[in-house]
Amino acid sequence: MDGNGRWARARGKPRHAGHRAGVKSVRATVEAAAESGVSYLTLFAFSSENWARPEEEVSSLMSLFVEALRREVAELHRNNVRLRFVGALDQLSDGLQKKMAEAERKTAGNTGLFLNVAVAFGGRWDIVNAARALASKALAGEIPVESIDDQAFASGLQLADIPDPDLLIRTGGEQRISNFLLWNLAYAELWFTDVLWPEFDKVEFGKALAYFAGKQRRYGHTGEQVEAAEC
Repeated sequence: MDGNGRWARARGKPRHAGHRAGVKSVRATVEAAAESGVSYLTLFAFSSENWARPEEEVSSLMSLFVEALRREVAELHRNNVRLRFVGALDQLSDGLQKKMAEAERKTAGNTGLFLNVAVAFGGRWDIVNAARALASKALAGEIPVESIDDQAFASGLQLADIPDPDLLIRTGGEQRISNFLLWNLAYAELWFTDVLWPEFDKVEFGKALAYFAGKQRRYGHTGEQVEAAEC
C-alpha cells in the first residue's frame, strides 16, 4: 500500500494525513475483495524497515492502527471477515498487541474473507524464523535433516495455513516487492499501478483482477500442457 506520503506532500499536508487518507482505501479494497469472491487478502501495513522512519511518523502510524481497530473491527465482524495480524508483533506496544488479539478473537469464527494484516513484517525475517525453527528441531533430533523440503519449510512461515498468493498488487508506481512475502510470492502474478494508495478504489482493484484473469498460470508447464489439462 504505497504512496501515502507522496499523496500528502502533493497536497501540502503532513505525511500522517496521507496514512489517514489511506484507511478509506483499505476499507474499499476489503469490500471489493469480499464482493469479488476473493478468499484471502493480505495487506502490507507496516514493514520491519519502517521502524527506521522518523519517530513522529511511526508514533502516528501506531496511533492510527489503534484508532482503525476501534472503528473497523465491528464492521468487519458484521461482514463475516476473519482478521489476523502477522509479523513481529512483540515489537509493538502492549496496548496495541492486546487490541489486535481482541480483534482476532472477535472474528475468529467468521467464514468469509480471511484478512491478514502484516505489521512489523519482513519477508527475510519470516524466512529466517522458519529456518531457525527447523534447525532447532533438527538439532534436537525431532526431525531428520533429510525431511526438510519445500513443504516442511513453508510450514514454518507466517502464512503457512493458507494458500500462496495468486496476485500481488502494488500501488504508487514502484515496481519491486520490497521484502514482502518473498517465499510465498514465488508464482504470484505481479500488478503495478502508478495510482497512489489513498486514491486506490474498487475500480482500480477491478483492473488488477482483470489483469489476473487474463494470465495463464503455467507453473513450469508449457501453455499446451495447461490447455490440455483444462479440456
